[in-house]
Amino acid sequence: MHIHILGICGTFMGGIAAIARSAGHTVTGCDANVYPPMSDQLRALGIELIEGFDAQQADIKADIFVVGNVVARGKQPLIEAILNRGLPYTSGPQWLADTVLRDKWVLAVAGTHGKTTTSSMLAWILEDAKLDPGFLIGGVPENFGVSARLTASPFFVIEADEYDTAFFDKRSKFVHYRPRTAILNNLEYDHADIFPDLAAIETQFHHLVRTVPGNGLIVANGREPAIDRVLERGLWTPAERFGSVGGWTLGEADARGSFDVFFNSTLQGRVNWGLIGEHNRLNALAAIAAARHAGVPVAAAIDALARFENVKRRMEVRGSVHGITVYDDFAHHPTAIATTVEGLRAKVGNARILAVLEPRSNTMKLGVMKSALPDSLKDADAVYCYGANLGWDAAEALAPLGDKARVFDNLDKLVSQLVADTRPGDHVLMMSNGGFGGIHARLLEALHQHYHEEIVLTPMHRYGGYA
Repeated sequence: MHIHILGICGTFMGGIAAIARSAGHTVTGCDANVYPPMSDQLRALGIELIEGFDAQQADIKADIFVVGNVVARGKQPLIEAILNRGLPYTSGPQWLADTVLRDKWVLAVAGTHGKTTTSSMLAWILEDAKLDPGFLIGGVPENFGVSARLTASPFFVIEADEYDTAFFDKRSKFVHYRPRTAILNNLEYDHADIFPDLAAIETQFHHLVRTVPGNGLIVANGREPAIDRVLERGLWTPAERFGSVGGWTLGEADARGSFDVFFNSTLQGRVNWGLIGEHNRLNALAAIAAARHAGVPVAAAIDALARFENVKRRMEVRGSVHGITVYDDFAHHPTAIATTVEGLRAKVGNARILAVLEPRSNTMKLGVMKSALPDSLKDADAVYCYGANLGWDAAEALAPLGDKARVFDNLDKLVSQLVADTRPGDHVLMMSNGGFGGIHARLLEALHQHYHEEIVLTPMHRYGGYA
């Protein structure tokens, strides 16, 4: 079968492409911006990429067009041609459900925060237990080096996003997946471009809960009132709570981050690892519980997490120059920003943290959460915000931080200011859910030129952010 994918360079649709190619299909695709690293990954798989959404692509002899949610009516000539000519099309989640997931034991990880990290933990636990899971994750787990793969195993781990499916299907993506094991990690207001309020998101999570069979399992965060409300609307599946009394709970963590795991107040074992933050420990509890449902003994899951290597762009050290360390993190929601900064603070003590933020998500661009930004950044010693292309005044929003916050609309000026302000021992934390204009490499190169020192790259030195 020939599949042509619209919006192929997004993480999810790129994963769909890799899985389809692995399944033996001919795969081509297009996107508005075809650029590395996704373009390189896809071309390495033998997938032809086309820049743009021109109507002539409708002449491609595709058996089906798989449409990403980046595509909208009236904006891309290709989708208009597909509709006018009555060509077959579907969404990415629907294609995945119909052709891959229908024969699998699906383990889905949903929540505002922690989906990528928890999915990666869960996939790794199953892999370490020799269960050879397939997966589709919105990041690159270091234990695997790829974001998606298809295997012969009955198990498939998927990051279950609540964002809408496509222009013709406004249900959340995750309602297509029909998981046997579902993790509900947490629930806050997000995606202000498609959801009017938290209640609307809770309704989508309720729809997800309705799809989990009676012989399945829901692993739910016991500290989240919003998840409580979701489950109160209807629950037809056994549920295990984590993070609260009566389910999976944490012991005190040591300075390195290792901690004891309890289930129904009975000690199950100790996770010995170097990830920081209670959010990561809660992610681990959820992964252990879900893996247990798939048949992995708790002791084996706990042992596997000692070898978990985290996810790219989760407090990833990109390099250091003259004792100045530069990090890359995916944090873009105020809760994630606060947790990431707090986690780094716990690791580096009194050393200076220079937080550099790009408010890039649709929710951030709308300014819905701008009032929460100052408090989320309070643990940083200095704050730098890239405020270009925002519909609100970033300087005004960050004014409660006083002189320690500065806003820039030019990346070169931002990099130059960082070079001038940094000193040995500093930690520069870059936070964005996009590429941030390659600012990490630009800063490292600028520091190299300034100090005439080699850039020290440490790709495996990670602390573990919130994602």
